[in-house]
Amino acid sequence: MADRVTVIGWDGSPLTAAARSALSAATLVAGAAHHLALPEVPPGAERIRLGSLGLAARRIAGHRGTAVVLADGDPGFFGVVRTLRAPEHGLEVEVVPAVSAVAAAFARAGMPWDDAQVVVAHPRTLRRAVNVCRAHPKVAVLTSPGAGPAELALLLDGVHRTFVICEELGTDRERVTVLTSDAAADHSWRDPNVVIVIGGAGHAPATADPGWLLGQSHGLAPVRGWAHPRTGAGGQAVGEGQSAQLRAAQLARLGPRTGDLLWDIGAGSGALAVDAAAFGAAVIAVDADPRACERVTAAARKRGVQLQVVPGRAPHVLENLPEPDVVRVGGGGAAVVAAVADRRPERIVSHASTRDEAEAIGRTLTEHGYAVECALLQSVGLDTRTWAEQERSVVFLLAAERPVNR
Repeated sequence: MADRVTVIGWDGSPLTAAARSALSAATLVAGAAHHLALPEVPPGAERIRLGSLGLAARRIAGHRGTAVVLADGDPGFFGVVRTLRAPEHGLEVEVVPAVSAVAAAFARAGMPWDDAQVVVAHPRTLRRAVNVCRAHPKVAVLTSPGAGPAELALLLDGVHRTFVICEELGTDRERVTVLTSDAAADHSWRDPNVVIVIGGAGHAPATADPGWLLGQSHGLAPVRGWAHPRTGAGGQAVGEGQSAQLRAAQLARLGPRTGDLLWDIGAGSGALAVDAAAFGAAVIAVDADPRACERVTAAARKRGVQLQVVPGRAPHVLENLPEPDVVRVGGGGAAVVAAVADRRPERIVSHASTRDEAEAIGRTLTEHGYAVECALLQSVGLDTRTWAEQERSVVFLLAAERPVNR
């Protein structure tokens, strides 16, 4: 095992005395090509190009001597420290930190970032990173080859955002570019880069209030709870088939979370869509009624959340939408459910007012390979002044889950 492992963060500025001292004693140095070209790297040290971090960690663990790992920015922030400290490698590390690429990017943009979401985009996580950009007004994206500014812009098609693209921070080739997301796909961008994605209906300018929790937008209306009765988030009547109890059950079965994309088909008042967005999910609300679309937009603005409203009638309007993770089908019956199931989301919920309709929807979901549950929900609202019955709702709730291996 290596006698000593030091991880040095590098942000383009001259190395500190502690970093130079660790490098001068190194018998093995690991890093990217530009790190290994630094003049402070001892000429006699073994050099490892960082590709697979796991493979590099195994080689470092087997080295008898003093090892140094060079990494861009803060190596403890989405960096190599996590891999090196994994139990299977058994390495104890010392860290010489540097300014993180995210902090540097926001500094170049002159913006605070305590209210920003931070995500890592690899080709395998790009879609989820894009969903965070859909759902939040300020996001820093640590990109990678194949999951850079152009790919982000292409997947954000139809959602307007402003991109602040910071290339090769800390080097003499540093460049900062500000442009709209629809223009970013037409350019080639140098690696490494960080993209700050800002904008949307919920975006508010920075205030003097620093807030208290990282990643939370400040100045939004504080709303406690969800699935509120009688009215949606915008104060509109929720309408038939959207009782508070039904919406609560639907949200519980869908479990929308940060990184997910939820389709709400037949969004109505927008009550469920806004609640899902408040949980951190990206939301596309679909409704054929232009007035309903206006209500959804107003509800989102009042709640201070981001969502995209798409007018049109399902199933045809669904063809060009990005792939969903979870879907609520609020109208359209078995035909719309079949079109949704063809897109293979993880979970689907729907409801029906009659048993025949419930059986048709359940049969459609089963034929598409989903595990289906159905429950008859009955709720009765009472006036607490007289305890007289106000309203009664009886509905079949269908919840479907795609098996893991499908």
